[in-house]
Amino acid sequence: MEGMELEPAVDLQQKESLVSNGCVDIRGRIADKQRTGGWKAAPFIIVNEVAERLAFFAIAVNMVQYLVFQMNQSVPQAATHVTNWIGAAYVLTILGAFLADAYLGRFTTIIFFSSVYTVGMVLLTVSASIDSLRPPQCTTRPCEPASRSQTTFLYGALALIALGTGGIKPCVSSFGADQFDEADEKEVQKKFSFFNWFFFAINMGALLGITVLVYIQVEKGWSWGFGVPTAAMFCSIVILAAGIPYYRFQKPTGSAFTRFLQVIVVSMRNHFKGVEAGDGAGLYEVKTILSDILGYRKIPHTAQYRFLDKAAVRTDVEAKIQSRWRLCTVTQVEEFKSFIRILPVWASTIALSISFAQLSTFFISQAFIMDRKLGPHFLIPAGSIPVFSAMNALILVPIYEKWMVPILRRRTGHRRGITSLQRMGVGLFVSIFALASAAFVEKKRRDHSKQSTMSVFWLLPQFFLIGSAEVFTYVGQLEFFYDEATDGTRSLSSAMFLSEIGIGSWLSTAIVKIIEETTGGEEKGWLRNDLNKSRLDYFYWLLTGINGVNFLIYLWVARVYKGKGGEGGSVRDEPMELDLGGEAGREDDEGEPESKVFYDYKN
Repeated sequence: MEGMELEPAVDLQQKESLVSNGCVDIRGRIADKQRTGGWKAAPFIIVNEVAERLAFFAIAVNMVQYLVFQMNQSVPQAATHVTNWIGAAYVLTILGAFLADAYLGRFTTIIFFSSVYTVGMVLLTVSASIDSLRPPQCTTRPCEPASRSQTTFLYGALALIALGTGGIKPCVSSFGADQFDEADEKEVQKKFSFFNWFFFAINMGALLGITVLVYIQVEKGWSWGFGVPTAAMFCSIVILAAGIPYYRFQKPTGSAFTRFLQVIVVSMRNHFKGVEAGDGAGLYEVKTILSDILGYRKIPHTAQYRFLDKAAVRTDVEAKIQSRWRLCTVTQVEEFKSFIRILPVWASTIALSISFAQLSTFFISQAFIMDRKLGPHFLIPAGSIPVFSAMNALILVPIYEKWMVPILRRRTGHRRGITSLQRMGVGLFVSIFALASAAFVEKKRRDHSKQSTMSVFWLLPQFFLIGSAEVFTYVGQLEFFYDEATDGTRSLSSAMFLSEIGIGSWLSTAIVKIIEETTGGEEKGWLRNDLNKSRLDYFYWLLTGINGVNFLIYLWVARVYKGKGGEGGSVRDEPMELDLGGEAGREDDEGEPESKVFYDYKN
């Protein structure tokens, strides 16, 4: 008798230790919280991100100087090439996210594209090491330009690095967040901490890249400057693979873009047939516990974007099996709605990325022609100046996590202190002052009687403020886009906000080109090859205005935003209880597995 009473208790305890978000362990079994995930798995993932950021920033902050002094390009030309490369790297995150969510899974995608990244780093190191792959060093202008073969080899290496970045970036934060079960309140709190510490790790990698590696490049040469991060990337792959026994894996759910297109096609077809969706009570949904998308939880119906509900109206009630090109489920429709909802927030934060693009281009070019002495014997490398921004982030994240969040939580009652949308708004507001500061300092530098003697520490305010803006906005975006994503679009949602950085870089390039063409080109315009004769302060004032207008637009977007729970702000789904017993496998009279547990449709 005692044994009979004990067994259900043991069964219940075992079920409670299993995750509810569909993640499995390396053996394909439902992941056990006691053995997998959480902070047992997160450090391996964070190390990979540190190494990738270390390598990326070591290249990004140095590439303008490399193109100018090693490939004999002009400063504006080199700046646009670097912003184009950074833009491509982040826009390619959409490709990486698509492959991860649809076919490969996040872990496999990270491993594969980390390998691609490493190959690109090897080729870049070769380009810096072999003299025949670079033009002769320029002693008098005009300089001999690099040959087609030399630029092709270099750009080929950079293309592989951009492709690798595109595959890694959208998956790492989502894969890390997958290690925390959303239905477990304790793990949810740990997930929010993970996002903060993940951002801390990004800046740690950036800090090492723009200090240690830039110093190595200055002292030992470009071969060492690119060779060390190449070795770091290889080691990170080994470390990431070492964490396999501890990871929780989300299975690929098929192409989200195909599901989106199906909703559009079916809703349009039914609209022209005169079909009405009504109040949503009769919309089609499968009767299983989970949705018919592999490993994907159901999503409750919302009243927003009712036109799309027509895709879930069953027009042929006699048919048992329906093609998703003729009938979509409520979950599929709501997945598309969730994606549409985040687009205005996504669009209204792109302008900030234009400002971020200046960190690795004109901010560096300013530093290069200023007094960089630190004491009588040490000259700060120009590529290391962004350390001001990275260190600011490293200081602010622990302060925000350990002190500000508890204080704000007591005042607002929100478990994160402030919402993700509010946090992004703070960052956008601070960015206005960052570019205004840059404009004031540049005007002072140009008007200085001895420009080369003006200390580089005058740039500290603009780096500090842009770093502060990044702390608030970037972490807010990590939280927002992950929370508002559905099970099948986690990587895609992460890629959406990362693509902002890429689009912002391309917009920066476009603005530079427009300014060059309308103000007199590289010889007479605002942005000349000689910054001492340029009007870079005008360019910064233009960006200040863009940030100001963008902030007002964002305030309106955030005010009217409705989360996937139907309320303003970022709202998570209610947790769903899963019956893991044998009852879930039984079928009903329509040939679909019968559910013993009803999905919670509460908003």
